[in-house]
Amino acid sequence: MTTGGGGLPLPDNPWEKWGWAFAAIWLVFLVFPIMSVLDSDVGVLGKVGALLCIAGFAVANVLGYSPGFSTWWALGLMLVLGLATLPVIGIGVISFTPYLAILSALELPSPWWKWSVGLWSAVPMLSLLRLDEFPTYFFLMLWPIMIGGVMLRLFGEREELVHQARGEHAIVAERERVARDVHDVLGHSLTALSVKAELAARLIDIDPARAKEELESIQTTARQALAEVRATVGGLRAGNLEAELAAAPMVLADAGITTTVEGSVADTDPRHRALLAWVLRESVTNVVRHAQARSVLIELGPTGISVTDDGSGCDGAEGNGLRGMRERVTGVGGTLAVGPAAPGTRVEVALP
Repeated sequence: MTTGGGGLPLPDNPWEKWGWAFAAIWLVFLVFPIMSVLDSDVGVLGKVGALLCIAGFAVANVLGYSPGFSTWWALGLMLVLGLATLPVIGIGVISFTPYLAILSALELPSPWWKWSVGLWSAVPMLSLLRLDEFPTYFFLMLWPIMIGGVMLRLFGEREELVHQARGEHAIVAERERVARDVHDVLGHSLTALSVKAELAARLIDIDPARAKEELESIQTTARQALAEVRATVGGLRAGNLEAELAAAPMVLADAGITTTVEGSVADTDPRHRALLAWVLRESVTNVVRHAQARSVLIELGPTGISVTDDGSGCDGAEGNGLRGMRERVTGVGGTLAVGPAAPGTRVEVALP
């Protein structure tokens, strides 16, 4: 298993594990130079030497696909051993070139494999010289084999590029998820802290006991926000609709806003409750921050959720919070509608 540009594991290269078996299967075509050796007019020692060279060529070819053995060394040995048979089989040595070309195509690094394959592909053209009555069309038999090796290399590189692109996309998507989650967590928590701090400042002189409670609540909220950010960055946090539904009226009450809830968690689709929790959290944060509302209506149902306030209405460009909410909703096939509520704003999420 290797690693791509995004730090993600790449698919196992089959040539690294089973290349030797691939090479061994194709050794059957060495029968042609073997037959040429046996049909030659050289003496017994010459034939034995040529056959040993062919056997060494076969071993070097298999080793070239084996992990831990240098492809360059394998190609060098194959070239030397193949040329050693030249005095016996003559121009027939070009029958070795497909093995050299395919090993180069599948095992050499870029860009060397292209130059090497180009060289070996040109060698069969020697058959056009009509030496030793060698078939002039022989290169037409070898080129398809070499082209097959090149196509395997190109397909493998294309698969690696696709995998790397997917890995990079996954990294970008994860960064966007973390950014949305941190924005939602911090936006909600900091808004709640701001509201509680303002309330404590107003109560410090007229109701010290209540002010002390608010300050203690600020400490609790701050610790909770820190824990949520850590969990969010670690990818461990999931929205809890029950907790958000219980917290929303308290956060709104601190800002002087009354809350009415219609429906319950049991009315919602269990598949989407984590998403609905995020929607509710962001909607409440927006109301406290921007709406200048006096009351909020939260409606829960089997198809989604809606949050309606009686504030100043929606105006201006869509912020990061709403944009992140829309991305979450559309990601599961739902729709997000933000519009006027005469007076105020209505945020409605419909899920499949």
